Amino acid sequence: MTTIGIIGAGHIGSQVARKAVELGYDVVISNSRGPETLTDLVAELGPKARAATAAEAAAAGDFAVVTVPLKNYKDVPAEPLAGKIVIDTNNYYWERDGRVPALDNGEATTSGLLQEHLPQSKVAKGFNHIMAKDITTDGTPAGTDNRRALATASDYPEAAELVTNLYNEFGFDTVNAGPLEESWRVERDRPAYVKRQNAAELKDNLAKAPRTV
Repeated sequence: MTTIGIIGAGHIGSQVARKAVELGYDVVISNSRGPETLTDLVAELGPKARAATAAEAAAAGDFAVVTVPLKNYKDVPAEPLAGKIVIDTNNYYWERDGRVPALDNGEATTSGLLQEHLPQSKVAKGFNHIMAKDITTDGTPAGTDNRRALATASDYPEAAELVTNLYNEFGFDTVNAGPLEESWRVERDRPAYVKRQNAAELKDNLAKAPRTV
């Protein structure tokens, strides 16, 4: 069975872990405070989950989900993620992360920054524009009328395909926004951000997104 390494056990990370375990994935999850602080979460998740350090989670995963505050992205261990697909859930909250001029000016994207930090990994955007609670509750079977859609973006087709397949398992359609340089279209304060939308609506919202806000 596939193992997902989850780096970051906050709202998004823990919800991805819950749904992944429900679907039969093995999960190795970490946070910045140490595995011992995840005892309750792992007990809830059951025998298919265990807590670890970030480096251990990165090494254990067949692919990884990185869901840490942007200000901490350089703490993500690069070596154990080499050659792996990494799903980046990040958004830029300058109130929390401090100002990043390249993001303010529309010269970079959060996922692009992570890709630069992980040059040997294949980064894809995912799960950044849905409320955490909806990850486990809003999914519906493939073919459902008006099925909710989520976006991804990646410079690697195989990474976008993995996210597409994972979204489908979680109960969502996918709209591919293109390469990472287009991933800003689904970030904070854009029309597609944390809005329930089907695939056609998501495509429209991505197309009309302003580059800077």
